[in-house]
Amino acid sequence: MDKAKVALVTGASRGAGKGIALGFAAEGAIVYITGRSKSEATETLKGEILRGTLDETADAITAAGGQAICIECDHADDQQTAQAIQRISDEQGRLDILVNNAAVIHENLIDPGGFWEKPLALVDILDVGLRSAYVASYHAAKMMVHQQSGLITFTSSFGSACYMHGPAYGAQKVGYDKFATDMAIDLENDGVAVVSLWLGPQLTERTEIVLRHRGEQYDDFMASAETPEFNGRIIHALAADPAVMDKSGQTLVTAELAVEYGITDRGGLQPPSYRDQLGEPRIPHPARVI
Repeated sequence: MDKAKVALVTGASRGAGKGIALGFAAEGAIVYITGRSKSEATETLKGEILRGTLDETADAITAAGGQAICIECDHADDQQTAQAIQRISDEQGRLDILVNNAAVIHENLIDPGGFWEKPLALVDILDVGLRSAYVASYHAAKMMVHQQSGLITFTSSFGSACYMHGPAYGAQKVGYDKFATDMAIDLENDGVAVVSLWLGPQLTERTEIVLRHRGEQYDDFMASAETPEFNGRIIHALAADPAVMDKSGQTLVTAELAVEYGITDRGGLQPPSYRDQLGEPRIPHPARVI
């Protein structure tokens, strides 16, 4: 029997991170989850409390028969990130999957208007969301290189290719894709794969609120939106793929991976790829300048 994979999902109090963690648990993984909201949700969106805490995610995983370990962590603090990964090393001796998902999503992100008309704090996604992913990958890579295996992933989106939610959001997603390309080169001889993943529209606590306020803007996308759990199962299948290193360095569309691995979403739904409508991943130039 295969040994249970040890996974870390950052930013798993709610949203994509929570669902991905649940998807891992359904596949039998030992799931470490990080976030700032351990037992009380305080973040708001459009005047409503944005539901979700680490404890609630852990309870859902436990109820489904999985194993979850909560680590309260503010990924704006490099030391807290390092301590979280050190704890995994101390307790498990290995880390098989890292999902870089934690990000500061400002409540005005999808409001109309130019970037200069919105709060400057939207750029914080380049701190918790881009820099924080580099820091987590930095510490995880040391453990994975030692064990000569592992998968580092980034939850990116089609916003890397097209205009989506403004320049700060787009830059963070482009940065994720570039991290995957370049980290994969550094790790190519160590058995560690790195990929950036373009998720489709997600059914989350955040989108529930957005749809109540601006549903007409996203109706066409939400009819075939993905559950985050769907993406968790895809990432777990990717980590278990004996040929995962062949995909290292690439930016991949999770809906397309689902077809490859025979994975469907709720009710047998096969969520579509938006490659034709929103753009396709950039093909890196093969040149290397050290």
